Amino acid sequence: MANIFSDIPSNLPNEIFDDIIVTDKLRVERILSKGQTSPSSGWHHQSESEWVIVLSGYGVIEYINGDRVTLKQGDYLKINANEKHRVIETSSDETTVWLAIFY
Repeated sequence: MANIFSDIPSNLPNEIFDDIIVTDKLRVERILSKGQTSPSSGWHHQSESEWVIVLSGYGVIEYINGDRVTLKQGDYLKINANEKHRVIETSSDETTVWLAIFY
């Protein structure tokens, strides 16, 4: 047994990506952010679709067309494969815990 909120460091200078489940067609990942954003030089452009939920904290996703979505605790979002996006803000006061499912 494991807990999604265990082993969260109090100091988080870099985002942490933890694979929970990995198969040929599915990947479940816990992401921990605290003030981090996507690199300003690029966009996430992945070949698989992503379903993501924020379990604590918040994050702001921006799409290449300028649309922005703020995800707070309990909010989830489906990002289609090859849809360019980036994280432009995460909570700096508390750790944002994301659960992402790639398929």
